[in-house]
Amino acid sequence: MADENTTPAGAGEPPQNGQGPAVALQTVYIKDLSFESPKGPFLPAQPVDPKMSMNLNTVSNPIGQDAHEVVLSVTLEAKSGDVAIYLAEVKQAGVFLVRGFGADETRRILGSFAPNVLFPYVRQTVSDVVAKGGFPQFLLPHVNFDALFERSLQEAAARKAQQAQSAGTTN
Repeated sequence: MADENTTPAGAGEPPQNGQGPAVALQTVYIKDLSFESPKGPFLPAQPVDPKMSMNLNTVSNPIGQDAHEVVLSVTLEAKSGDVAIYLAEVKQAGVFLVRGFGADETRRILGSFAPNVLFPYVRQTVSDVVAKGGFPQFLLPHVNFDALFERSLQEAAARKAQQAQSAGTTN
């Protein structure tokens, strides 16, 4: 049997000058934190399961050569009817070094990979602040950031197609 070389060309070669593609988390920090409980522990008898609503958002900004700040924002609101039980808002941020990737790959790293890295931190922060507010611990459900990123790409493409179509009908 003949030896076969299945390694892609250049794959076994070391990066030149240590400048190959790289992704590295530099730091993680809480950028903003807010917790409100308008009536505190003096709420009238509430149902065991209040209505919970959660909103997630990510934003990335370049802050230096190859350095990007990614902010994962979570807003969690607990209500019983019209009565607000609590509102927790957390902006968990991280600085990521992203070097040697194309624009599309960098966008995917910042829009999917980085939020996945930050999620355990924001999950713990939300859990801690809700518990310290005097309420039962709340663990954020797991989030598929890859699927959310894909959906955002599809929505952006649909908006672009719709704008192109409406621009074509006005001419």
